[in-house]
Parts: sequence; structure tokens; C-alpha cells
Amino acid sequence: MDILDILLQASFWTAAIRIASPLIFAALGELICERAGVLNLGIEGIMVVGAFAGWLTVYLGGGLWFGVAVAMLSGMAFGLVHGVLTVPFGLSQHVVGLGITLLATSLTYYCYRLVLPEVTSPPKIEAFQPLEIPILSDIPVIGPALFNQTPLTYLAFVLVVAVTLVLYRTPMGLALRAAGENPAAVEAQGLSVSAIRIGAVMVGSGFMAVGGAFLTMSAFNSFFFEMVNGRGWICIALVVFGSWKPGKTLLGAVLFAAFDALQIRVQQTPLGADIPYQIFLMAPYILSILALVVMSRRAQVPAALMVPFNKGER
Repeated sequence: MDILDILLQASFWTAAIRIASPLIFAALGELICERAGVLNLGIEGIMVVGAFAGWLTVYLGGGLWFGVAVAMLSGMAFGLVHGVLTVPFGLSQHVVGLGITLLATSLTYYCYRLVLPEVTSPPKIEAFQPLEIPILSDIPVIGPALFNQTPLTYLAFVLVVAVTLVLYRTPMGLALRAAGENPAAVEAQGLSVSAIRIGAVMVGSGFMAVGGAFLTMSAFNSFFFEMVNGRGWICIALVVFGSWKPGKTLLGAVLFAAFDALQIRVQQTPLGADIPYQIFLMAPYILSILALVVMSRRAQVPAALMVPFNKGER
């Protein structure tokens, strides 16, 4: 009954949507990369860079939306490096991705200590505040959860719709999907597979960085190195869970966030007093793995994912 009561609370779903928001940004970014045929394992480090770049921009006097733009550009810069190394040069996408994560994380730590050498606790900024949408926010349970969030959360949901329309309703989306399925057909149409893939990795990495920026500019109001805490790896799993489709990926992000929000609240119930808290911390990941196993059996992987393509090949 305690769990049922929690699930019926508007505050629970408000927290779940807030937890899901950075996952939506980053998972959409990874989806775009993989749809074009490139696995981006640099997602964890790129989220760290985005979190730091957005926070530092605001801390130094920039506006909040300017901080989001700087975070996105920072992510796109790392995406360019990833794309150039993996697409035209054909280096291992696994190795390059892990290298990007290590480089981005280490560079962020260096820059943090360079800018704030004597600081022991992270300075705070004025973060995005919840923006209530009149009338819609008054709907029981759903209203506060969906229509009393920060602007970045609204942007995350808008991007799901936008990415879906671009992928399935535009020539650009068709070319991107074809680059991940049959790059030879793309080249036969006179398009550059390398340009499409590099562009997709840059845009996807920009989205990942905005997901990181959400943590410092919307969920919290300061930066610390452990804040990404494996969310990037979860987003890779969410793309598989969603069968490389934006709508299903959104569902997976909300589902994982609901598991995470639930374990925090269950710990505060009588049930939580009788069970070690580590069990609750593991629960969202265990449930996500089970859901991933079930969904991935029916998922259709892009045929050219992680397959290098050289111009003129058939």
C-alpha cells in the first residue's frame, strides 16, 4: 500500500520527470549518432563537459540560455573530434569513445582547478526555476508533473517531437537513417556519408552536453564531478530499449527515472527500515537491465552501426 500511495502522488511523478529530463537529452543525442551508424561512447565525458561549461558560463556572468548554448557548442566540439577520428579515419568507435570520455573528464577537472584553484565547495548559481503553465498545471497528478517544470524539461519533450519529425518526415532524416542502414545507397545519391555521419555525431554530442548542463542549471545550482554518475551509460541502454526510436526512448527514460524516484521514497517507508538501502540503490538498474533484455530481443539494430564506410565501397 505504501508503494501504491507513492505512485499516486503528484510529487512522485514531478520528481520522475525531472530525473528523466537529462536522460532524454543525452539519449536523443546517442540515438542520432547511432542512427547515422556511429556508436558514441564519449557520452559520459561529454555530459560532464556540458555540465561544467553551462555552469561556468553562468557563474562568470552569462545568461542561463547562453550557458545552454555554450554547453551545446562544447559538446559539438568533442563530437567533431569523435566524428573525424571514427568516420574518415575509421578508428575503433569503442576506443575513440572511451578516449573522449577520459579526455573530456580530465580536461574538465583541469579547467575547474585552473579557474577556481582555492575553492573547496562548488559556488552556486541562479538556476532555471519551474515555469507553471496555467490551467494545464491544475490537472490532477499529471498537471504538476508535466506542466510545472523548468524550461529545459519542456525543451527536452519538444526535442523528442522535433527529432521524430526530422527523422521520419524530412529528406535530411531519411539521409541520416540511410547512412546508418545502407551508406552505399546514400553515396549513390551523390551525398557524402562522412559529412552526414560527422554532422550527426556533432549534433548528437551537443544534445548530450545539454543533458549534462541540465544537471547544473536546472536540477541543481552548482557543479561537482560525480553529478553525471553513470547517466551516460544508462542513455546508451535506453537507446537499445527504445529500439532506436525517439518515442520509445522517451518512455524508457521516464521508466528508469520512475524506478529511481521510487527507490528514494521507498527507503523512507517501514519497508525501507527492514531492507539494506543498497538493495534500493540497485533496484532501478536491475529493473532496467531486465527491461533491456526483454526489449532488445525484438530491436532491429541499424545495419551499418559501427561499420566503417570508405568512399567508393559497395
